[in-house]
Amino acid sequence: METMGISQFKAHALKVLDRVTKTREGIVITRRGEPVAQVLPISGSDAPGKMGSLADTLVFEKDIVSPLGNEMWECGR
Repeated sequence: METMGISQFKAHALKVLDRVTKTREGIVITRRGEPVAQVLPISGSDAPGKMGSLADTLVFEKDIVSPLGNEMWECGR
């Protein structure tokens, strides 16, 4: 895996991220020769298309009291 100094990464971060996305190969960021971070392409299970995947599975009720009944709401007071 390629390594890159932190100052070089800071100066060219957008280009580096574009390259990681395109090549699907990670880069290790170093500070004074010591690894401090790793930039990796996003994996299939974490891909942006998966975010919010439960949004269409929820059911929103207009009346939130009726499903439990009035007595259940009263005992919570």
